[in-house]
Amino acid sequence: MNLTETGESRINGYLFVLQRSLKTFLPPDVVSDAVREIESHLRERVLSADGAPSERDALEKILAELGPPLRVAQAYSAERTIDEAVTTGRLVPMVRAVAHLALTTFTGFFTALGLLTAYLGSIAFVALAFLKPIFPNNVGIWVHDATPDEWSFNFGASFPGLAHQHVTGGYWVVPIALFLGLTGWVLTHRAARSFLARWRKRRRPEL
Repeated sequence: MNLTETGESRINGYLFVLQRSLKTFLPPDVVSDAVREIESHLRERVLSADGAPSERDALEKILAELGPPLRVAQAYSAERTIDEAVTTGRLVPMVRAVAHLALTTFTGFFTALGLLTAYLGSIAFVALAFLKPIFPNNVGIWVHDATPDEWSFNFGASFPGLAHQHVTGGYWVVPIALFLGLTGWVLTHRAARSFLARWRKRRRPEL
């Protein structure tokens, strides 16, 4: 289907709104490439259409199937962000991808909540490992004075100390806390990357 001037104006208007929408989600240096990619896909569909029953109806059907510009921009930005996160495994793209899914999907929200909890737990263990040599009487295993049995204890830091409790154990808690923290971080990061990879495979946008 060859477009008339009216049809071209309709396409250009759609692409203009799409570009404005993409600027909300993507860095400025990649918006132009994104618009060209989507425009190329759109014009391929226009050329393959037969133009029945009229140019206007055929064009509106194609645009409706593609989706509103804002939804297309959201889908494209999500795909690009998730691709970068899965491919590179870097923390910042991973955070952006998980945050995007948390703000747009029910599953993504609870997955992001679980990942955040795991990341913070890992950071807490590493922090304890560094704080123990500095504050040996405030960091470690806290045992209740009244019930000093092996099942009644807490592991952490307290400033000042806890009432009716005392710190036991020596500096051996440092390597243990460091191991738990780093291991937890690695496992959580792998879980996040695996989640994004499965999401990309299952929910890849059809642009």
